[in-house]
Amino acid sequence: MTDPSLAPISLRLNGEERSCPGGLGLEAVLEYFGYRPQLVVVEFNGEILARRHWPLQMVRQADALEVVTIVGGGS
Repeated sequence: MTDPSLAPISLRLNGEERSCPGGLGLEAVLEYFGYRPQLVVVEFNGEILARRHWPLQMVRQADALEVVTIVGGGS
């Protein structure tokens, strides 16, 4: 029998419908989509989510994530 938490889920990432494996936490989802978690800020379902909450935050079907990458440099 297959674990239903591993079935793919759909979510909204930066305004686009995307899919990823189910049963992943926020940091794992960010890494799945190629982000480096230490270099992003995340709005999770309309609220800025403090980094201290990321380890316990599971991502579920239809969640909405807005990810902003922090870029250093300048002149």
